[in-house]
Amino acid sequence: MTQQPSDPGPLASSELMQRLEFPELAAIVHSILNFTLFPIGDQDVTVVTVIIVGLMVIITWWASHLLQRWVDRGFEARGVSDLGTRAVAKRLLHYAVMAIGLSLAVQQVGINLSALFAAGAIFAVGLGFAMQNIAQNFVGGVILLVERGIKPGDIVEVENRVVRILKMGIRTTVARTRDEESIIIPNATLVQSAVKNFTLGDPLFRVRVDVGVTYDSDMRQVRATLEEAARDTTARIPDREPVVLLSDFGDSSVDWQISIWCNDAWSARRIGAQLREDVWWALKEAGIVIAFPQLDVHFDPPVEEAFARLPRPA
Repeated sequence: MTQQPSDPGPLASSELMQRLEFPELAAIVHSILNFTLFPIGDQDVTVVTVIIVGLMVIITWWASHLLQRWVDRGFEARGVSDLGTRAVAKRLLHYAVMAIGLSLAVQQVGINLSALFAAGAIFAVGLGFAMQNIAQNFVGGVILLVERGIKPGDIVEVENRVVRILKMGIRTTVARTRDEESIIIPNATLVQSAVKNFTLGDPLFRVRVDVGVTYDSDMRQVRATLEEAARDTTARIPDREPVVLLSDFGDSSVDWQISIWCNDAWSARRIGAQLREDVWWALKEAGIVIAFPQLDVHFDPPVEEAFARLPRPA
């Protein structure tokens, strides 16, 4: 009896078909991945190149995010609670990691970085003249982020205006005035001009008030009254004594200056107003007159006699 060959079945036929078509499928995939999209210099940019560059950018972004989380945990472990310091450190780390990743990706495409930098230098010279202010603000932002002389939350005086720093960007800084107005300050202004930072080392600062009394006042009583009024001001720091100085002999008054130490620079105007009011009432209760400008006119005797001979009105 003749034995019939066994039927390989549909599964075996499918596997055989896949084996037969694999070389052709591999050739198609290879041709697609190596398809030239556009040339750059002597190198062709293919689909594989674009995929590799995209993966490198994604991996760089992920690595930056992971490193920022590690840095944040390191700050927490060391007890660094300043959010501004942590934000600046993470931002600089992000810029550094992304710069390295993008440079590697550009080299993968086939762009010569040295030639790119040479061409970019020529372009930067022309662009620098046209965008000088933007470049200055950008460099100023980097300096502020590195030096940390000004950080979010600080109270500073810029161009005779006291503001609270809200947010620091790479080009501009957003601040809030005492009148609840938001202003945008170019970073170059903060770097190139003199800035008074009330909270750089500590929050302590002085509030000074000037007052003048008449020349016939008892100056010992004036000093005692001013010192008592300054001590009674509730906004001052108790462990720092007020300072009362005789500052000048004016034309119409003896000028005094009272200064107290406080720790709330944002409320300096309110504290100064309170101190002036306390001084006013203290001098009032002590019977001391606050001087005001006066002018005494003296006539020579012939002028007085001439005025005396003038006819009086009926």
